[in-house]
Amino acid sequence: MAASEERPPISARDAGMIDRYLAMLAAERGAARNTLLAYRNDLTDAAAQMGNLADADAALVGSLGAGWASLSPSSLARKSSALRGFYAFLEAEAIRTDNPSAGLPRPSLRRPLPKILSHQDVDAIFAVIAARLAKTPPNPLDLRLAALIELLYGSGLRASELVSLPLRSLSTDRPYLILRGKGGRERLVPISDRARAAIAAWRPHVPEDGAWLFPSGKAHLSRVRLFQLVRALAAEAGIDPARVSPHVLRHAFATHLLEGGADLRALQAMLGHADIATTQIYTHVDASRLVALVNARHPLVDLKRRGA
Repeated sequence: MAASEERPPISARDAGMIDRYLAMLAAERGAARNTLLAYRNDLTDAAAQMGNLADADAALVGSLGAGWASLSPSSLARKSSALRGFYAFLEAEAIRTDNPSAGLPRPSLRRPLPKILSHQDVDAIFAVIAARLAKTPPNPLDLRLAALIELLYGSGLRASELVSLPLRSLSTDRPYLILRGKGGRERLVPISDRARAAIAAWRPHVPEDGAWLFPSGKAHLSRVRLFQLVRALAAEAGIDPARVSPHVLRHAFATHLLEGGADLRALQAMLGHADIATTQIYTHVDASRLVALVNARHPLVDLKRRGA
């Protein structure tokens, strides 16, 4: 759309759904401001072009691709990503029962590696939590924070799954929970002994007649508030807050499990990925670490240095 053209108005429903999707990206994925602005433009343009974004069928969504023929591969990839993510969000939130984005172009760009945290970073985060819990008596909000972080890093939950956990979804005598996650798919999520202990310490501070494990006001803790808590914790641990989000802790869970020898299929099941190709991104992260290790520690490196 030319800069001088006025964008046609979009419906209040489409505008509201776009706002909700972008709020999720900011809270759960830590999306950068420029990414959010670009996605908003892409989604608003698509809504104006189709006349109905949230309820469009597959044929109407697929027709968008014809107008993108002159775009660069990176712009095409971004627009496709914005639309695919938007419809996946609507499906995950049970606003739609289908995802109509299958007909959108799939440019072959290399998928960026996820942000990860080192073991030292994670240790620093948990050291801050331990120092807070050492107070007598501990602050209930610190007990809540400990339970949240243990579940994020210890079980790889998505932010949306974590904040909306029902109060009775976890039992002290059961080391797992059955979770209905993205796309309505059920999966079994193992809960570590540490996480169970953290939840047991937090539970007495939750009203027994409530619906949520992490209540806030009349609903549950929001993804935005979780994002704020995680970033504040990172700053207190001496880590650049821009590097940390709930989604980054989920990535750390996956990467560190794979480094420890976890099976890729088991990891796929624990993360709730429909396609193992999504899980395979973590093999690239691990491969990068192994290449760096070989370059730094292999005996031939020492031989080369001695011959220099």
